[in-house]
Amino acid sequence: MALIQGLAAHAAGAELLPFRYDPGELGMQEVEIGITHCGICHSDLHLISNDWGISQYPFIPGHEIIGTITAVGSRVRSLKVGERVGLGWQSNSCGECEWCSRGLENLCASLEATCVHRNGGYANSVRANSRFVMSIPGALPSEQAAPLLCGGITVYSPMRDHGINPSSRVGVVGIGGLGHIAIQFARVFGAEVIAFSTSTGKEEEARALGAHHFVHSRESKSMKEVAGSLDFILNTANADQDWNVYIQALRPTGTLCFVGVPPSPVSVQAFPLIGGIRTVTGSPIGSPQKIREMLDVAARHGVKATTEAFSMAKANDAIEKVKKNKVRYRAVLSN
Repeated sequence: MALIQGLAAHAAGAELLPFRYDPGELGMQEVEIGITHCGICHSDLHLISNDWGISQYPFIPGHEIIGTITAVGSRVRSLKVGERVGLGWQSNSCGECEWCSRGLENLCASLEATCVHRNGGYANSVRANSRFVMSIPGALPSEQAAPLLCGGITVYSPMRDHGINPSSRVGVVGIGGLGHIAIQFARVFGAEVIAFSTSTGKEEEARALGAHHFVHSRESKSMKEVAGSLDFILNTANADQDWNVYIQALRPTGTLCFVGVPPSPVSVQAFPLIGGIRTVTGSPIGSPQKIREMLDVAARHGVKATTEAFSMAKANDAIEKVKKNKVRYRAVLSN
């Protein structure tokens, strides 16, 4: 069996270095993917730095993977050698618990993440359980599709779960790697879309992506003007903000949903929640079924990540650029 070659973090925060590992025998339910593209997600940066305290070194990061199947296990029927496929954050689950049996494998307590305690996509190949490997629609270019496998599903899933439709008024907080995809999906669902950003320079881009309105979130007058008007607000930013202002922007029964992770605990007043039956919630990725649906919707409606390409060998340069927020909006490595 050939060794898999990639770029691994060998210590917290260290730059990536060449690394090889023996993947062992291919499991009966597994496929091997020859990687052509892999997106750089902020989660990779957190894992490299061990910000979440769960990293084990050395490991190869990367979980927004596009490639071609090079081998299939003896029990795999759904995928074939030569097929263009994608793999996201999750690469396995128990398949037997309450959540797996309900088609919510992303909530499985035994969830196996693609690059946590195993090796991911900054490499020439990767393996995963075939249930978590998706066929990629022909209309989606590989470079623009890669970030959809984590960033795309992270924003698509909560909008679907909360029933966003043409009657909805949706706010998207943060016009970055997640937010720029969220605006596109909210528009596809027919919603009226309001983009919130601390940067006035993002207005033109937000409108080009499909936002109907733009609110500079540091201007209290602008925030007051949208008070009580939104059904759903999706926070995609990883920064601390005054969350009570966003609660006040919600209509009764409205929801503030977190997919971005602010560094400090989220603090909100209870009275507006009680008085208007407003909700504060969060959402992880989506199930394999939801990811397939999301890819189909993206292909049919032209939803694509805005990307900047780097060769796999330049992964460290790309990571530095992502850290400094110099990439519009997703960095993608290619072999």
